[in-house]
Amino acid sequence: MLHTTQLYQHVPETRWPIVYSPRYNITFMGLEKLHPFDAGKWGKVINFLKEEKLLCDSMLVEAREASDEDLLVVHTRRYLNELKGNGHERDFMGDRRVYIMDVYNRHIYPGDRFAKQAIRRKVELDWGVEDDEYLDKVEANIKKALQEHLPDVVVYNAGTDILEGDRLGGLSVSPGGIVKRDELVFRAVRGCQVPILMVTSGGYQKRTARIIADSILNLYGLGLIGPESPSVSAQNSDTPLLPLAAP
Repeated sequence: MLHTTQLYQHVPETRWPIVYSPRYNITFMGLEKLHPFDAGKWGKVINFLKEEKLLCDSMLVEAREASDEDLLVVHTRRYLNELKGNGHERDFMGDRRVYIMDVYNRHIYPGDRFAKQAIRRKVELDWGVEDDEYLDKVEANIKKALQEHLPDVVVYNAGTDILEGDRLGGLSVSPGGIVKRDELVFRAVRGCQVPILMVTSGGYQKRTARIIADSILNLYGLGLIGPESPSVSAQNSDTPLLPLAAP
């Protein structure tokens, strides 16, 4: 059965490869202020970047919500029905086309032992790991992962729950360490001429929005992200894409 979608859209070269929608920010009569998760952090990231004169609304790519009909263009109904809290690991179990590398606090993640088998490169950390150890392991393992499996595209889950003080993550990486981590990943992937899709993912403190914005500013300053240059076609572009929301 053929399915149609309205998600595809032409993105002018004047726009940044940053996907955002105000609907990402969750509000409910002010009650969201009582929750430890900053439900409005993505809007704050955008505002910080506007304050730094990096972008304006006309430079953003507006996100569109995917309906079931849209998803069925590329997925089967069975696949959508079987999605599960570690879905990407279960769904790609045994699929050698997909290489999953994961860096995590081994004492709290992943609770799904079966799903853990799908992680091809497990980088397990102990409680309270700080910048030096964390960054050394990320840099060494991303290089090894790219040597073992050179992908067509990298989906980079750039969570900030590794930040010091995050009670769920249990690690002690500084704001500067998070900025450096993103830089290391982008340098490694772009050095292999591979497109990268970065999602901002988890992070459960109010200050994470500023850190994400600082990381984007750093990547831009280093020439690792930015509007697509006229010499690169849309079909073959390796311009990074940054959806500012959790997957």
